[in-house]
Amino acid sequence: MVGSDPCDRRSDHCSADRKLTAASALRIAILKERAPGETRVAATPETVKKFLALGAGVAVEEGAGETASVPDQAYRDAGADVVPGPQAVEGAGIVLGVQAPDVLALAGAKPGALVAALFDPFTQSDRVQAYADAGFEALAMEFMPRITRAQSMDVLSSQSNLAGYKAVLTAANAYGRAFPMMMTAAGTVQAARVFVMGVGVAGLQAIATARRLGAQVSATDVRSATKEQIQSLGAKPIFVENVAGIEGEGSGGYATEMSDEYKAAQAQLVSSHIAKQDIVITTALIPGRAAPRLISDEQIASMKPGSVIFDLAVAQGDGTGGNVAGSKPDEVVERHGVKIVGYSNTAAHLAADASALFARNHYNFLSAFWDKDAGKPVLDEEIGDAVRLTQGGKVVNERLQG
Repeated sequence: MVGSDPCDRRSDHCSADRKLTAASALRIAILKERAPGETRVAATPETVKKFLALGAGVAVEEGAGETASVPDQAYRDAGADVVPGPQAVEGAGIVLGVQAPDVLALAGAKPGALVAALFDPFTQSDRVQAYADAGFEALAMEFMPRITRAQSMDVLSSQSNLAGYKAVLTAANAYGRAFPMMMTAAGTVQAARVFVMGVGVAGLQAIATARRLGAQVSATDVRSATKEQIQSLGAKPIFVENVAGIEGEGSGGYATEMSDEYKAAQAQLVSSHIAKQDIVITTALIPGRAAPRLISDEQIASMKPGSVIFDLAVAQGDGTGGNVAGSKPDEVVERHGVKIVGYSNTAAHLAADASALFARNHYNFLSAFWDKDAGKPVLDEEIGDAVRLTQGGKVVNERLQG
């Protein structure tokens, strides 16, 4: 048939040609995550097929996808080589991870290999330096610029979306009462009151999820531009009116540090509002800094017994809590009759979907810069310089200088 692949006949000659091509292709390694509590995986059978279509070879460490409900056979069926850990990185030119692997786990990778993952560069400076010393090119996926053409590569957005959803479900489970209004012959059950603090990607998803569950939802943020977003989801915006916040968006779409005057006004507003709430979801983060404290112990004490607070920023806390005083990662803390919940890795509690999105972010990133002639990605300055931490034995990212 005209246009058919001669190798569909699976001749020995074609099989040999394919083995030769695979041997000479850029090798992408997918390792099993080893960080405590990490259930995600950096590639799925879907993205393995797409990388193979680009001409790359893919090696997956045995068991890499088990915690994300992806068996080894699914990777084999997609065309990947499934091998023991040390063999997965042997000769790899690219290593993909969710959280950056220990540099010792990369022994055998090609000199100068690209490693794309979450590096937590501001608090893990020793790890970044170790990558530089080993000659690897570390690419921090959390440094992906929030620009239009990088949206499909943005792991923070994809994972935050799931985290906002999971936060509401977890809080609803801990609450122990119904979310929607229910009218029965025995009387009416009032809708739960949910207050979302911080209206980024996670906050917006939290609002939408709480609304779908039938709650009465309100939300606040320091960025005035989020008022319309809150209203568009059917929630009530709660904003400081007499002190200026941030007009429009902060840098990169994130909130920035506010004035002491604004903080005082916001604390007063929150104190009067939070006492009436059944569930509070906090989502505020400032890149490179400890999570801002949004709820004090006094404010917790003002809430009704049986209320629930979910602190999405608990892992970025200062040791005494994240957004919420006294919150602890992966523990349910009870203060003044209020349950405070927070996961150190919320997205990992939805491992299958979180992995699928993370894997697509990886593929969208590398494929956007794939040079067919070179057989590898060639990053441009705008995005490449933003995410690149190390190159040529040095730490090169401007955000880490000084």
